[in-house]
Amino acid sequence: MTSGMTSFDKIYDQPDPRAYFTVLGPLEYQTPHHAQSVFRRMAETLGGPPGGEPPAVVDICCSYGINAALLNHDVTLDELYTRYTSPQVAPLTTAELIEDDRAYFAARRRPGAARVVGIDVAAQAVAYAQAVGLLDEGFSENLETAEPSGELLRQTRRARLITITGGTTFLSARTLKALTAGTDAPPWVASFVLRTASYAPIADALAAHGLSTEKYTVRTFPQRHFSGPEEQQYAVEAVEAAGENPRGKETEGYFHTTLYLSRPAQDVAALPLTELLGED
Repeated sequence: MTSGMTSFDKIYDQPDPRAYFTVLGPLEYQTPHHAQSVFRRMAETLGGPPGGEPPAVVDICCSYGINAALLNHDVTLDELYTRYTSPQVAPLTTAELIEDDRAYFAARRRPGAARVVGIDVAAQAVAYAQAVGLLDEGFSENLETAEPSGELLRQTRRARLITITGGTTFLSARTLKALTAGTDAPPWVASFVLRTASYAPIADALAAHGLSTEKYTVRTFPQRHFSGPEEQQYAVEAVEAAGENPRGKETEGYFHTTLYLSRPAQDVAALPLTELLGED
């Protein structure tokens, strides 16, 4: 974990997501909520005409499949918080929760759902997401320390969209280079990045693979409430060191993220990011 930030390592690799939602709920962790409409718009744009094959999506640091749940199902992040912290699911075993979740998500599956491949070092979280049907394929691999397996490359080679909502704190250009170099065609890479760190090294690496990076400047996106004054002080100082202004954002008590989208230059010219997201 980045120095100065509270560690939540214990909740990221449990047999099921109940601890994750119980701990992060009071901190109002909300990045997947902001990403839901953004990723849906991008997936729809990449999917071609109605009735065409849905795009393949690779979610890096996929955790329990939350982005996949929000992308492909008629459900909100608030509803997931309510579900996994409710008295109804508290007494269930993990096996019972998996069975209940299979029915829950199957009943809410959206037509034309994207095929999602998830990658995360948290093996139990990935296994859960696969077991309930949120991920079509899941891989517990650390691409920061090892080359991707042959099967991972086989499953991600048709990726059109790569998504990240909470991973750039832990990632370098190495992970993105390994995935984008293995795809049949240049994918889009959409990342929600904490303002406490620079995205430039990853953007530079993607540029070497023919992807031009746009920074969404219309707004930033609250990530979560600070766990305490020490974490807030760290964030304010880190944002200022990164050349950004924390006033009205981190000074108000929340981490904020910036959205970056990397894609081929011709795609940028044809449909700028603000136009893609409906902002003139």
